[in-house]
Amino acid sequence: MPMTINGNGSITGLVAGGLPDATITQPELATGVAGTGPAFSAYASSAQTITGSTFTKITFTTEEFDTNNNFASSTFTPTVAGYYQLNAAVNIGATTVTRQIIFIYKNGVIFKGGTDLYPATGTANSRGLVSCLVYANGTTDYFEIYVFLNATGTITTSVNSTWDTWINGSMVRAA
Repeated sequence: MPMTINGNGSITGLVAGGLPDATITQPELATGVAGTGPAFSAYASSAQTITGSTFTKITFTTEEFDTNNNFASSTFTPTVAGYYQLNAAVNIGATTVTRQIIFIYKNGVIFKGGTDLYPATGTANSRGLVSCLVYANGTTDYFEIYVFLNATGTITTSVNSTWDTWINGSMVRAA
């Protein structure tokens, strides 16, 4: 009697004493399958001047890794369709910031908003965070990080280390 595995998880065709001889073949992992899809991480290694009351694209100058060459010019452009986890932090080193909001842009427009900070007057640093799970079509979708500040004077990103102003992302599941 042949063994059959049904879509509901039941197995028929078992013989007394155990399973019949069978070979189970798993599909090979391919690009686009979670665990082998694109992943990247970068950070700002030099300060960036931010103008108050404008949406400013954040520049990430140093790549830690980029497994599929999808991160360039501070833009992530996944070439494999699927679902991606994106995360970023922007640390502002200024005492004149009264509000800081960090955003993930998708295809040039606001997609998700992160931390909306109202730092106390005289606060030396404020760090905004944003994180989301997002679908990318693998051809035309791209992602960037922007920040909006209410502030006066010269405002710069803080770059004391790899943990100050950074971005990372990875494929969670293929489409």
